[in-house]
Amino acid sequence: MRTFALFAFILLASTLSAQETQPSHAFDYDQNTPLDVQETWVEHRGDISVHDISYASAKGGRVPAYLVVPSGKGPFAAVLWGHWYWPNSEFFNRKEFLEEAIVLAQARVVSLLPTGPGARPGRVQNRTPLNEQQITELIQAVLDLKRGADLLLARKDVDPQRLAYVGHSYHATAGGFLSGIDKRFRAFVLMAGGLSDEVDGKTEEYKQYRQKVGPEKFDAFVAKYAWLDPGKFVSHAAPATVFLQYAAKEDFLTPARAREYEVIVSEPKKFKLYEAPHALNAEARRDRIAFLTEQLKLKALSPDLIRGIPELPQPPAPNP
Repeated sequence: MRTFALFAFILLASTLSAQETQPSHAFDYDQNTPLDVQETWVEHRGDISVHDISYASAKGGRVPAYLVVPSGKGPFAAVLWGHWYWPNSEFFNRKEFLEEAIVLAQARVVSLLPTGPGARPGRVQNRTPLNEQQITELIQAVLDLKRGADLLLARKDVDPQRLAYVGHSYHATAGGFLSGIDKRFRAFVLMAGGLSDEVDGKTEEYKQYRQKVGPEKFDAFVAKYAWLDPGKFVSHAAPATVFLQYAAKEDFLTPARAREYEVIVSEPKKFKLYEAPHALNAEARRDRIAFLTEQLKLKALSPDLIRGIPELPQPPAPNP
């Protein structure tokens, strides 16, 4: 059905309907609820500290995360990171961007790297087509990211005017929602993620999947969640600047489809296509760091430091 896990949700929650039924409370939560940050251990990488922490989710349970902190008193810029959901990757969790965050700490950036709801210990996946778990987990992912921003901005050493988000694959999609509902972010980097159900719904893959699960069941489900289309949110990302990074070597998320997403995203924005698989490549990483350096007014890092960040391995596509 899919060449990788990102599109499991998009296929299931996509909508061909123009219905606007967004519940006003869907992404609300009590901001007075304590974050209840708990630390398990801390590791020092030179003068940079990596903290293994967790914080309370707005939807129950706890969010495992790494907090990467530079030395000194600040004020620091801050980046919130969202990992991919490639299921047979060892980086299917908060580890994906850890080395990149440690390098960025040398440019005086505090980073928070949470593990998303679909990759947490003890999670049991519901494999039934068109099930509610995928909806509740997506909403929880967005809310946990908002709580992550709360955590970063509660720190006295963070400059609230210099907050950015970087999300890959599933969490690029989650970042699309975040861009439209949370105006505390100065910039977003959205990497190889689906950003419009309306665009995706025109594809042959969607039409085939609709027939597979049954048109009546499919249409009822997507009508119910017609409001949950990231395109309806990322089109209102302004005044934040959005940098879209896409891979040319994709089976489903083709360059043509990525450019259709680009049209939907609000200005100001940047778009770049890379000759790479879904994991993207070193060029994308250099461009991403350059973008964050510009947007967050960071000191420039040496090219050698950036080259030293390990590549994200691209595992083969899992079986459908």
